[in-house]
Amino acid sequence: MKHESIEFKVEIEKLQNTRTWIKEELENVSNSEEELKSKISSLKKASKGGYNEELETSIKLYEIVHKSLEKYKEAINQPYFARIDFREFRKEKERYYIGKFGLGDSKTGEEVVIDWRAPIADLYYSGTQGETYYVAPIGAINGELSLKRKFLYKSNELKDIFDEGINDIIIRAFGDDSEGNALIDEFLRINLEESTGSKLKEVVATIQKEQNDIIRAEKNMPIIVQGSAGSGKTTIALHRLAYLLYRYKNKLSGEDILVIAPNKLFLDYISEVLPNLGVEKVKQVTFEDMCLEVLGIKSKVYTKDKKLADILESSDEAYVKYVTNSSKVKGSVVFRTILDRYLKIIEREDSKIEDIKVQDYILFESKEIKRLYSKDLSNMPINKRKDEIKRYLGLKLNEKIVSILERIDFLYEYNIARIKKTMEDGAERRNKLIEVYNERDEKKNEIKLQSRKLFENYFEAWKGIDTKGLYLKLFNEESIFEEATANKIPSSLAAYMKKILNEDNEKGVIDSDDLAAILYIKFNIDGVPEKFKYSHIVIDEVQDYSLLQLMIARFMVYGDSFTIVGDLGQGIYYYKGIEDWSKVITEVFNNEVNYAPLGQSYRSTIEIIEFANVVLKKQKNSLEPAKPVLRHGNKPEVINFSKGKEFADKLEEIVQEVKALGKKSVAIIGRTHKECKKINEVLKKYSNNNWKLVKENDDILNLDKIIIPSYMTKGLEFDCSVIYNCNSENYGENELDKKLLYVVLTRALHLEYVFYNGDISPLI
Repeated sequence: MKHESIEFKVEIEKLQNTRTWIKEELENVSNSEEELKSKISSLKKASKGGYNEELETSIKLYEIVHKSLEKYKEAINQPYFARIDFREFRKEKERYYIGKFGLGDSKTGEEVVIDWRAPIADLYYSGTQGETYYVAPIGAINGELSLKRKFLYKSNELKDIFDEGINDIIIRAFGDDSEGNALIDEFLRINLEESTGSKLKEVVATIQKEQNDIIRAEKNMPIIVQGSAGSGKTTIALHRLAYLLYRYKNKLSGEDILVIAPNKLFLDYISEVLPNLGVEKVKQVTFEDMCLEVLGIKSKVYTKDKKLADILESSDEAYVKYVTNSSKVKGSVVFRTILDRYLKIIEREDSKIEDIKVQDYILFESKEIKRLYSKDLSNMPINKRKDEIKRYLGLKLNEKIVSILERIDFLYEYNIARIKKTMEDGAERRNKLIEVYNERDEKKNEIKLQSRKLFENYFEAWKGIDTKGLYLKLFNEESIFEEATANKIPSSLAAYMKKILNEDNEKGVIDSDDLAAILYIKFNIDGVPEKFKYSHIVIDEVQDYSLLQLMIARFMVYGDSFTIVGDLGQGIYYYKGIEDWSKVITEVFNNEVNYAPLGQSYRSTIEIIEFANVVLKKQKNSLEPAKPVLRHGNKPEVINFSKGKEFADKLEEIVQEVKALGKKSVAIIGRTHKECKKINEVLKKYSNNNWKLVKENDDILNLDKIIIPSYMTKGLEFDCSVIYNCNSENYGENELDKKLLYVVLTRALHLEYVFYNGDISPLI
């Protein structure tokens, strides 16, 4: 749209008026905030630390007002990013301006800016011009959509406007005029041209229809998103959380949601998305840290990343075979069956139940307890079952004690009657009766005291199960291991698994593969603590999780409310991860799941994606290659080098090129951490730039100039990627290397360089 057009001038004036209005609202809200601050201070002094209902109400009101203030402050520079014109059936046409936050007029109650998550905003993302509808809480709203306009800002000033379906400035997906290529707007292309930062960004202005459909999908049906590299699956999953919290605002809060991410570095990378969308208090953790917290233990973890690094760096084929097969077994459905058999063995041993007795009297018979344990309550976790039995029998305890006391009274009444009948009245008889009465009363008091104590001790001893100890017992008690495994694990592999488990235990280390199994046992014995039950769970890079880990996550969510995102093409943890989605759909979710593929790749240029797709096509999976959209750039440059200095010199030129383009982040990607350390030493010697070597336990990410192992780049993106030594030794024709190379080739937004020494990898 031309800057001098009438429409552009109208929008400039509208923006100025909106900013003036926001300034007035800011002043009003600021005054309200100050008044509430003063009121709260006075009420605190008056209450002197005691409870005060008016004080509590004022504090809650202050929090609401303060949030509004922050919202208006953020909105003043770019209050909205889009406009739609919609005429509801039998009504006048209206203009709706859409922003990151809904902004309402405090005097009139009118919504001046519509929140991007509001039902009517769906027309901006998915509506087509002409007759259409959107779904509101009251049902479908029919009408006519006549305009979809997007606003481009630069330095917080309106630079341009784009009208979908009207602008002349549109380009085709592959840069040609063939009929088969979809038209994509220039607005999106301009946004994608921007340089990446050290943190993932919110993208509310550029969400595409296929992404919007996932964001707004129903909450109570799990959704699996197969997203090709650069399709925005992580971003979409996080935006979906913001949408769900908006839609279910009266039922759902940030504390009810859990995000499980692949590593701490990735957590730092995504850390700003939710706060930027106004979402607070969402727990974001790695699977390993979550397990440790639920189990209530502090231990060193042999993480999946460290294990993969050891596999990549090892030349011992036998060792690699044992490590990978052990992981494969421990994450499988077969291993869940083994654990289920083991739990049955525990139940069987646990059901050797004795009477609860006090002295020679039976409070509760073993057959009653066994019936409750083995039949009536068998659907409950073992310790929950015991708690319920204790609660149920506890309600009857007084009645049982009274019954025993009555029997004691009856026995002593017989003795007393016999004494009275056989002895003449006198001092001797009176003393004998007093002695019998005292003995009776003492016995009754003992029964009262002992009954409750023995009842508590019985259940305390019965419940005392150590979950981690049980897992060790499974492997270390031969008869139990044989019965539970039914010889499904080859003897040599079983011996290796036992050996490593015991060695790790002695060193105070837990293998991440064992965490899921220990948690599975805990959940089946203790149930899931309420503090670890969530209303919605997001799992990112899910292709790297085992089926058992996903089953663990199912324990922790209400109503199977999941957003699960991943890409089988990037499944570098091939020995334990997901090979195809059908197993997840059938074996984890019993076919009750939505599946949504995302085929478009928005991250990289067409040339970079087409280069990476060559590797993807060589994988065993049947994935459709990612479809690049919008942006052309230089083809990835393949460069042969022989010495470290030669590599460093060329790298200096690349850094200058990136800088000249106004970009920043450059990542040198080595195959392993060991290789990255060697690169770092070379660059310390020959490079004029400062390079940061990324380590496995790093939890803060600065993408400016980094050296990073291949397996740690998952989910990250860089302005420029430099793949180090893509030769036949580093990236051979095996499934792991195909996936690993595909991952590293899909990280770059704008520029990509592939270096190799010796023979180039046959994969490219």
